Amino acid sequence: MKKMYLLFIVLLSAVSFSNAQITGTVLDDEGVPLPGASIVKKGTTTGATTDFDGNFSIEAAVGDMLIVSYIGFETKNVTVANSNMTIRLASGLALEEVVIVGSRNPNRTATESTVPVDVINMKELNNIAPQVNLNQILNYVAPSFTSNTQTISDGTDHVDPASLRGLGPDQVLVLINGKRRHTSSLINVNGTFGRGSVGTDLNAIPAAAIQRIEVLRDGAAAQYGSDAIAGVINIILNKSVNELTATVTTGANFSKNANDQTGGVDGQTTNVAASYGLPIGENGGFINFSGDFDVREAYGRMNEWEGSIFNLYNTVERVAGADGYDISSLLDNDVADVIQYTDQAGINRNGAATKDELRTLLSADNTTAELAARGKERSDYNMRVGQSALRGGRLFANFSLPLDTNGTELYSFAGLSSRTGNSAGFYRLPNQSRTFTPAYIDGFLPEINSTIKDQSLSVGIKGMIGDWSVDFSNTYGKNSFLYTIGNTFNASLENASPTFFDAGGFSFSQNTSNLDVSQFFEDVMSGLNIAFGAEYRVENYDIVAGEPASYGLYDGTGNINNPYDDILRDDAGSPVLDGDNKTIPNSNSALLVPSDFFGNSRPGGSQVFPGFGPKNELSRGRNSVAGYLDLEADVTEKFLLSFATRFENYSDFGSTINFKLASRVKASENLNIRGALNTGFRAPSLHQINFNSTSTIFDQNGDPQEVGTFANDSRAAKLLGIPKLKEETSSSASFGLTAKIPNANLTVTVDGYFVKINDRVVYTGQFEPTPDADDGSGSDVKVYSGPQLELFNLLSQANATAASFFANAIDTESKGLDIVITHKATFGDNWRLKSDLAGTFSKTKKVGDINASQVLQDAGLVDTYFPEDSRVYLEEAVPRTKFNLSNSLTSEKLIFFLRNVYFGEVTEATTTIANQQVFGEKLVTDLSVGYKATDALTFTIGANNLFDIYPDRAEDAFNNRSDGRFDWSRRAQQFGIGGRFLFARVSFTLK
Repeated sequence: MKKMYLLFIVLLSAVSFSNAQITGTVLDDEGVPLPGASIVKKGTTTGATTDFDGNFSIEAAVGDMLIVSYIGFETKNVTVANSNMTIRLASGLALEEVVIVGSRNPNRTATESTVPVDVINMKELNNIAPQVNLNQILNYVAPSFTSNTQTISDGTDHVDPASLRGLGPDQVLVLINGKRRHTSSLINVNGTFGRGSVGTDLNAIPAAAIQRIEVLRDGAAAQYGSDAIAGVINIILNKSVNELTATVTTGANFSKNANDQTGGVDGQTTNVAASYGLPIGENGGFINFSGDFDVREAYGRMNEWEGSIFNLYNTVERVAGADGYDISSLLDNDVADVIQYTDQAGINRNGAATKDELRTLLSADNTTAELAARGKERSDYNMRVGQSALRGGRLFANFSLPLDTNGTELYSFAGLSSRTGNSAGFYRLPNQSRTFTPAYIDGFLPEINSTIKDQSLSVGIKGMIGDWSVDFSNTYGKNSFLYTIGNTFNASLENASPTFFDAGGFSFSQNTSNLDVSQFFEDVMSGLNIAFGAEYRVENYDIVAGEPASYGLYDGTGNINNPYDDILRDDAGSPVLDGDNKTIPNSNSALLVPSDFFGNSRPGGSQVFPGFGPKNELSRGRNSVAGYLDLEADVTEKFLLSFATRFENYSDFGSTINFKLASRVKASENLNIRGALNTGFRAPSLHQINFNSTSTIFDQNGDPQEVGTFANDSRAAKLLGIPKLKEETSSSASFGLTAKIPNANLTVTVDGYFVKINDRVVYTGQFEPTPDADDGSGSDVKVYSGPQLELFNLLSQANATAASFFANAIDTESKGLDIVITHKATFGDNWRLKSDLAGTFSKTKKVGDINASQVLQDAGLVDTYFPEDSRVYLEEAVPRTKFNLSNSLTSEKLIFFLRNVYFGEVTEATTTIANQQVFGEKLVTDLSVGYKATDALTFTIGANNLFDIYPDRAEDAFNNRSDGRFDWSRRAQQFGIGGRFLFARVSFTLK
């Protein structure tokens, strides 16, 4: 009996243990707990999920197999060996992650999708990559994405334009947590890639706040609406809790061309970032706060100004000033004072005694002697050709609160950012009429100071109504951009001018309400997902005027906006006409603005950036309403078919309906073939419809011109025959495959695409009024009549000499091929190697004739409507070929990161074909090494552009035209001109 009793006890114990609760912890490969990981007992429906500390409990027995999975990590099969387990998951192939963008099926992974989606692990990049702002991180990790810091481009120096698949900055839609992100308020009108477009300011989002980024490389307007012609970038915010992560990164350019090519160190940058999350409630709720603060110093890459700086009149001024004379009086008094100081300076007048004779004499160049006399170097007159200075901070919050155990969830995310920038324009030299030398005897370098503020808030609730998943949300965002112009001058005010101006600015706001409904039917075919919904969006665009001196042109009596020209005007500023309805030459000098000694009129407004005036000021709004239907069916286990359609109506230009048809075929267990057909659209932005201002634009020869940008529905546009804006429409196709080679731990995707865009919105060239033919009188005065007189009058009222517009000028075609290869390997128990090769081949070109009106054709202005430099910006100013090979080797203590990026050739954007230099391909290498001192503390050092590679220098034929300003192109950007950047980073995690 005792033996039978003991046997019973043993069997009972075994049975009890076989049904025991197995506990454990799931960690990532760095020992960080993974909340929400899934644990399933193989062959059963028994499962569990880890809590916020990565802990779980499951009913299992020794010998059972557990399947452990987590998004972004390799699924692992683990045999139960004891009652308490520690399970580590290795970072998985990004392509295996469940994605939000591109499919409304909640279970779809990137390799199963019908269109290409890149999934970028930001946590990994934030630890090892040299870049800290989002534009540059994506520029070096996503070959189809291009973004570079611009120079001498006004506000664009402070907001980097970005491109996907070589299309425009406004043809890629940005989402945050699947919700539409507002665009910047800045429109690019200077000489950069993306001229005439409005993009999203990605640098307003701190990289520390991002868990991952999904880049959809396919048209998606039928799913998400306007702006998604090139694709979609979806940013997924952090969800981590119970840990504080922080990084401090500092670095600088250690380059042979630093400090205006004298070598050394410049462009110092420091970034401090942190993220912390707290659990909320009992059902997995959280709130995560992430933010950063950074300071970026400016750098210059101009060698030495080679042009003229001083004339003999500047010498007279110097001598007079040294004698205690008020040199502003030289402009007003009799020529006797000029003669006195000309003689005192030792200048041989050769009998010159009248003002006209002295003008001829004193206009002669005297740069070399004057530099020596003033103790100056040519480099003292350099521009800041390079990076602008920035200082800013960003804060984001991500919140989720499950309200019950049935999936009802209240969620929200919000962001704030503030950034100030400082850049400079062209140097105002002493021998130029725009330099009022009594205030700036050695000339001046005017500065643009920007204040950029961005705020956003999204609130929503989602849950189940019956078997349907319902998501209702509202997302608001606003971006403002204000200018203050420093170290500058309104030359028409002469001695009365301030040197610092409030120049006004602009803002853009957007509010989007969404209702999304979906259900997945497991028992229909092999799975059917139905989604439908509606969207209502309200947008508003504002231009705010600056102070009067920032935009005003003053006459000799101190009155604002009395136009200066050769035309006689009445007291209201309107031209006085003769009996033939033609303008009359002006003989009333009281109406002329002040001029320099040589009779050249002084320009008005704050130099480098004239302010917005009351005539520019406006507030314009619009709304749109949309509805969509999205069907995705696994017709069989091997055949997936999806269809989407979207109707959208805009209050300012009408309706559009678009379609998308896509499919994926499982040719085998490890090979998928996919393809898609799309139609799409992009509504012209409120900025493009309403932006108007006057700005100083430097032409191809470096000469300044006051260019007025007029609204598309303005009288000036009508006079020139420029039609009102309408939406861009597109059609596109993609075809590709995804393949996995499990034995080699290799994944390959190859996708080709074709995109045709009709009525593409561009920024036109510069139109000037045409004067009447020479009447043979020998007068230099230009006489205007008819429509040209009216155009001339409109330009004069805007203080401009030429006019530009936004117009649907061209049709384009883009085609390309994207390749992504990912490999993983493990060496021993500690070393893991991950390699990613990604590349793109793309080509965009204008097709067909320019969409010019008959009025433009009859006037011979078609080439002004879409000039040659605009074609180059569109087709050749960013790399059409780009490859990225990244290698990450990690162990318990060490992290080695090596990345090589190949940038294809680009072309200089000029109107003269002979000056369109092609800049050759380059290879840029990044290297970093990290050391894990403890589980909480990691030190990293490394380099971006380790070998100090620069783009090709501008050829002499081009550089001579800029007098040494631009040794590297400012219009065609591959990877910037900063050179080698070395950095150090400290990262720590407190749990």
